[in-house]
Formats: sequence, C-alpha cells, structure tokens
Amino acid sequence: MPFQKNHKYRWQSHQDRSLDKAPICFKGWEGQKEKLKAVPNWQQRLREYVDQLLSDFSTKGSDG
Repeated sequence: MPFQKNHKYRWQSHQDRSLDKAPICFKGWEGQKEKLKAVPNWQQRLREYVDQLLSDFSTKGSDG
C-alpha cells in the first residue's frame, strides 16, 4: 500500500523542474546502454546535455 501524502518517509524529488510523463526514447549503438548505466547520475547528466543541445540548436537556427 502506498504512503499517504506528506508522510515523513515518502519519496521527495530534489529537482527544480517536474519530469514529463512520456519518456524520450532512442536506439543507441550496441553496448551503449550498459556503459551508460555505469555512469554516475547518468539520467540527470543526460537531461542537462539535452537542454544544452536544444539551446545550441535554437541559437544556431535563429542565425540563419
């Protein structure tokens, strides 16, 4: 049975933004999945990289 809201042992996010309900999925090269999972904090680092990639793309896209 799940914990009640505001229960002292309930999991709390330490992120400043909420996650999307739908995951971003892509097929990587063979072996990348296992290597990626070995990287500490890989999910947060990948989110930050995607933000940077999108920021760079929007900047270059507006230049012409």
